[in-house]
Amino acid sequence: MNAATTLAASVQAKKGRLYAVIQVRENGRTKPVWRALGLPESANKSKVNKAYREVVQAFEQTYAEQIAQNKKPASDIPIYDYMCAYFKKIEKNIQKSTAESYRGMINGRIRRYFTARKELTVGSITAKDIEDFYEWMFESGVVANTVIHYHTVLHSAFKRAFKDGLIDSNPFDRIDRPKKNKFQGENYSEEELLALLKLTKDDPIYPAIMLAGGLGLRRSEALGVRWSRINFEERYVLLDTKIVESKDEGGKFIRAVEEMKNKSSHRTLPLPEPVYDMLVEVKAKQELYRKMFRSGYSREYDDYVCVNQLGELIKPSYVTDHFHDLVRELGLRTIRFHDLRHTFASVLLNNDVPLINVSRFLGHSDISTTANT
Repeated sequence: MNAATTLAASVQAKKGRLYAVIQVRENGRTKPVWRALGLPESANKSKVNKAYREVVQAFEQTYAEQIAQNKKPASDIPIYDYMCAYFKKIEKNIQKSTAESYRGMINGRIRRYFTARKELTVGSITAKDIEDFYEWMFESGVVANTVIHYHTVLHSAFKRAFKDGLIDSNPFDRIDRPKKNKFQGENYSEEELLALLKLTKDDPIYPAIMLAGGLGLRRSEALGVRWSRINFEERYVLLDTKIVESKDEGGKFIRAVEEMKNKSSHRTLPLPEPVYDMLVEVKAKQELYRKMFRSGYSREYDDYVCVNQLGELIKPSYVTDHFHDLVRELGLRTIRFHDLRHTFASVLLNNDVPLINVSRFLGHSDISTTANT
């Protein structure tokens, strides 16, 4: 690495926070390096001066050591390597389902694209490079919503790189996020929903179908409904658990998570009569199966509504796949299991239930989500 020397430094404000802006001359060119002082713009002068001196001295010492040891600065880290390090830092602080999604993106398209372009580093990647990456994804056939997920992960990672002083600005701030695909949801009419419920009453996933079509629950929420959260006297259910399916080196596994998608997803709902009647019948059936199968009946999920005849928790992927096959076998119009949730919302709206009430039933964090979908 060619010799580099620090030149002038100054204090500058940005978005209400103070930074030391250090001019570094490297390879014949001068560039500004921003380092946060950790102080608001309103901090008194003595604190600012003290923090400024400490930050500049620390920078100069670190930079001098890198030059002496002929090391590359941290900003020269390849994109994929940095994303792996970033993920390791945040993994324990995010939901497991989110972590699995991040891991899949980092070890998937991010790895494939950026390991073939090792010249792109944390410090050198430009807005044009990012747009090229997005174009590469679009050419592979992915939809805009998928690219948006990648944009979110990368933007957050580079925001952390800026905060840690690895880069002077976030290149992802200089490009427009791809526009979302307009979602075209399908739904049954009220008559179609009633026909579906009648025809599937003896099917293993009938409770999940009723909870999705009769309460508007997400698949994970329907499978997470627990007997201990149901008040049969006052006829309401508390939703505070979801069932998620994950992958590891050993394959797929399911687990219960007492952490909902967002604050509004943690909610209490009244039980309409058809849902109430279904729960009463299912509870009686489960008691019968426990007596019939005795030791062959799993007691691990006694608190859950959606289990099979042997007491085993029903997998989310089974619900999706089986529902698809079920509607085709019954000769019904093909919709997704998740579209039962849209059906529920449509039935309420067609019966003049206010949009705000529908939004609360669905557990949306914003009424605009309900309106747009």
